Amino acid sequence: MARITYVEHSGKEHVVEVPNGLTVMEGARDNGIPGIEADCGGACACSTCHVYVDPAWVGKLPTKDPMEEDMLDFAYEPDPVRSRLTCQLKVTAALDGLRVQMPARQI
Repeated sequence: MARITYVEHSGKEHVVEVPNGLTVMEGARDNGIPGIEADCGGACACSTCHVYVDPAWVGKLPTKDPMEEDMLDFAYEPDPVRSRLTCQLKVTAALDGLRVQMPARQI
């Protein structure tokens, strides 16, 4: 289980416990967190679960695979360092304390 903080573009924070084995996207979906649409359901076939990872966490996450890199090209205002697709971030105890911020909108 990991406590993850989802920050809406407005600054409103949602801190939730997400079970290991789910993705960060599933944690948002299952807890009704606005700002992560996840239109493809986690298949890495869209960019509607795009977030900006807190700078302190960028180096602690697994590297992006080529498919995630490609899909981020379609995201709203992607940041080359901080942008991630939450469907590609598998929750483990190592993600306890992760902070992600949603963009102004999803494409």
